[in-house]
Amino acid sequence: MASGLAGFALWVRGVAMASGDQYRIKAASFHASAPCAHSPRLRVQYENLSKAYLRLAEQADRNDVVDITYEPPVPKIDNPDRKQ
Repeated sequence: MASGLAGFALWVRGVAMASGDQYRIKAASFHASAPCAHSPRLRVQYENLSKAYLRLAEQADRNDVVDITYEPPVPKIDNPDRKQ
């Protein structure tokens, strides 16, 4: 797996896959499993997981275009001359 500046990419057969695509593949897997579920309740859960992973894919796509740099806060130095 290789990482970029804004996100991670999965390398599949020499081609980089966007992180959102990884979630879409998982969503498709859940969607395909839904009709094979033995109970209606389980079928609904597969569909809910599929929808949740599609939302994660959209968020991952948005995160890939945002470059966030973490800068720790400046440490506070107590002034010994200051009286409380």
